[in-house]
Amino acid sequence: MNTEISGVILQWTLLVALCYPLGRYIAKVYRGERTWLDFMAPVERGIYRFCGIDPAVEMNWKQFLKALLTVNLFWFFWGMLLLVFQGWLPLNPDGNPGQSPDLAFNTCISFMVNCNLQHYSGETGLSYFTQLFVIMLFQFVTAACGMAAMAGMMKALAGKTTKTIGNFWVFLTRSVTRILLPLSLAVGILLVINGTPMSFDGKQTLTTLEG
Repeated sequence: MNTEISGVILQWTLLVALCYPLGRYIAKVYRGERTWLDFMAPVERGIYRFCGIDPAVEMNWKQFLKALLTVNLFWFFWGMLLLVFQGWLPLNPDGNPGQSPDLAFNTCISFMVNCNLQHYSGETGLSYFTQLFVIMLFQFVTAACGMAAMAGMMKALAGKTTKTIGNFWVFLTRSVTRILLPLSLAVGILLVINGTPMSFDGKQTLTTLEG
């Protein structure tokens, strides 16, 4: 009980300690100011060039909303296809079958809106491939979509206009490269230090004391 209380207190202490510097850093990222992650700029330019995006173009709210809905629609169909046809995809050592269309729909919508509601049984329901390229991918890109939408809203409120509210694709890319990716690497290192297991092996067969 004391350990649980200490954990809660530590979480709140870290939250209060990090919210201001992290908030300032995020604001600088979306305003395009200099940050310590400016070395990611070539990667971002490569993404813009590959996708045919002009980062200097400002969007009005209709263009911004269209881009937001378009990318979410793409990821929805992406997730549906991979989940339904999971049984034919690689990185499936346990031979997990594909999800039914209704379960795939529930899974996609849940992770797209960041509810993360699971109606399947963890690793017995998904392969490593779909966990990586649907679940983990969605936890990046859909969170980045929400962050990009909020950045556009804040820009509109700050400028007191809806004529231009920024470039959705720029906000989306920076959310991943300069915020989510660095944070996930930091958390990943902590998990590795604490011995969290991770492999692409199949399920283990264990024999209990009762046989």
